Amino acid sequence: MNNLIQKIRQSIRLIKNDMIHKYYDLRINQVEDPYRAMFRKEPYKFVFILSHMRSGSSLLANILSSHKEILGYGETHIQYASEFDLNKLVFKVYHKTQNIHRLQDLKNLIMSHKYILDKALHNKIFLDEKLLTSEKLYGIFLIRDPERTIASILDLKPHWSEEKALTYYLNRLSTLERYAKLINNKERTLIITYDQLLNQTDLVFDALKKVLGTQSEFSEEYKVTNKTGRPGIGDSKENIKAGRIVRNPRKLEQKITPTSIAEGIKQFENCALKLSEYCSFVKNPN
Repeated sequence: MNNLIQKIRQSIRLIKNDMIHKYYDLRINQVEDPYRAMFRKEPYKFVFILSHMRSGSSLLANILSSHKEILGYGETHIQYASEFDLNKLVFKVYHKTQNIHRLQDLKNLIMSHKYILDKALHNKIFLDEKLLTSEKLYGIFLIRDPERTIASILDLKPHWSEEKALTYYLNRLSTLERYAKLINNKERTLIITYDQLLNQTDLVFDALKKVLGTQSEFSEEYKVTNKTGRPGIGDSKENIKAGRIVRNPRKLEQKITPTSIAEGIKQFENCALKLSEYCSFVKNPN
């Protein structure tokens, strides 16, 4: 009897999942305009966290995704060869986040979010970088100082050498500079540092609200879902599962050579300066 009940439940679950899949396919993939969905009056806007590994991008992604106007879950690994790949993003994000388990969950099918979120930490994501110039794309640039970043990369990837981690970091900062220069629009971009996110949080939230034009405020507390802390999606360390900003850093055993730190600091400072030329930035009230 129990086996029969389990089979019936499994069949119902499969039918439900298939119906939801077809529903999103109809609303998203059957529309020619990549910025629109069927039955929506307003086009979607997209917010990309443009950053590097171990920058705090998972923390920022969770904070943004917990805002009622923004839908996302972390790194989707979609490669963008044209604006039509934005359809893939919308479909993937809705399909993976809007779970329907109870009748009250049916409201998740409304698809009323203003922004769809993704984050790009590697140079291979934007195969066509001109996509970043779209007026419906917003870029949040997030960078972090080299010593902690490189140590954290080596903690995550112990098979990497310090040289490899440093090369990735330097190349990625250079790419972010190129992205900012390409977009060249302070109304759609914002540069923040990891230190600002932790220690000037209210100012960062004010800047995010201004750039994105959201109606409600951002919060230090965020939703912890089944995607939070999953490898391949974002940070898999314990702090990210706290559901709030944790300001006490984890202890890292890796020691970075002074030469690498000096080279990283030079590129970090240059990148911050260049991004500030092309992007809006967090303004200190003093």
